[in-house]
Amino acid sequence: MAYSRQAKDFVAISDLHPNTTHPRVAGVIIGKTDVKSFPDRKSIGFDRFTFGFTIKDSPDYFINVSLWGNDGYINGLSNSFRIGDCVIIENPLVATKDPEKEDRFCPSTPSFYRLLVSEAHSQLSISSDIEMMNRLLPLLHLPVKDSRDFYSLGDIVANGQSLDRTVINILAAVRSIAEPKFFTTADGRKGQRLEVKLFDDSVTSFPLVCWDREAIQLVQTLIPRETVLFISDARIGFDSFRNCMTATVNSKTIITVNPDTKEASLLFSYAKEVSESGVLHEDDRPGDVPVDSISDVYTVSQLKLKAQENPEVFCGITYSFISKLDLDTSVSKVIRSRCSKCRYQVNEEIQSCSNTACPGGDQPLTVTTGFDLLVDVTDHTGTLQSCSLNGTVAEKTLGCNIAPSPKSRSGMRGNVLQCSLADPGEVKQNMSALQ
Repeated sequence: MAYSRQAKDFVAISDLHPNTTHPRVAGVIIGKTDVKSFPDRKSIGFDRFTFGFTIKDSPDYFINVSLWGNDGYINGLSNSFRIGDCVIIENPLVATKDPEKEDRFCPSTPSFYRLLVSEAHSQLSISSDIEMMNRLLPLLHLPVKDSRDFYSLGDIVANGQSLDRTVINILAAVRSIAEPKFFTTADGRKGQRLEVKLFDDSVTSFPLVCWDREAIQLVQTLIPRETVLFISDARIGFDSFRNCMTATVNSKTIITVNPDTKEASLLFSYAKEVSESGVLHEDDRPGDVPVDSISDVYTVSQLKLKAQENPEVFCGITYSFISKLDLDTSVSKVIRSRCSKCRYQVNEEIQSCSNTACPGGDQPLTVTTGFDLLVDVTDHTGTLQSCSLNGTVAEKTLGCNIAPSPKSRSGMRGNVLQCSLADPGEVKQNMSALQ
């Protein structure tokens, strides 16, 4: 089937109307949601299944598609295609969308309508027509929002909790992609979580969290340090456990990979330069996992055995006490200062970052100072030596925080510990995410 011979048979998304009879619509899938089920009101004891996706057929027009049916039909269709496929939808119902409901749970579209696909009346197929694919696939790299309408990661950090629970657009590069974590909720539902670390020229690491299988499958195909994302309608939140802002992919989110825009091109060039300099390798760490989602409990001996048998990072909880805490050692081994831009360890007396590839360039040195020490933890089965204890977790554990002291006569600042410290032998905590 050649698209050129049948172009007249397709209705453009911009021309769709409820009065359109037996429409045939072609487009590339730019977003897709997971399958969900709901109790069927008409058939007690049975569930109805649904999922949705968004298709685009031109730079300015895209529309949401909803599919409903039984388990076999919906899951079969959902598993047959993914984001980036070109599809043909035959005889969908063109329905006027409810703006309040639609824009709240689905991607915002310029169309006044949405398409409904049912097993009895509609057909959906993947197109393999080369001409059609050549026309539609470039649309994957055009953001669905104004390419200049986005927050930098520095903007998000600077605004802090004032952005909590808001939905915004983000332009950022992919720094690293963690392994997906699988869990079972208290009511027996299975779930998954994957965290992507983003960066740009203002922030070296910022978490993007994915919970949906479709979003996870998309980001797992990305190449870290070689991919720029325009993320439309990401939900911003404050993670009180990590004391930082995070972004989350939700049902409204559309992720545009390597956008064909001036802003993305500039960021891509920066990402390539920084990646080649080796700056991003200095403090790469696997994605963090919320403590609430960790259920595996280990003794110290079990942790040692699992670490030997499993080279991958894993998370767990151990009930132990801190048996070694060298607070009497050199201050430089307890408190470390790092460049706020590149996270290199620095000496504040030098008043400059020694990293030649630091994105701060010739700007005045700004540092973040915090605990960075090693502790031993012990239980009835043995001792884990040299466990890292740093950041806000260290402050909460020790009951201390680090405050800058007034400038000395030389103009330099030092640091002062403000503590209410318990006996180290009595300090107990659940050590999670041991690596």
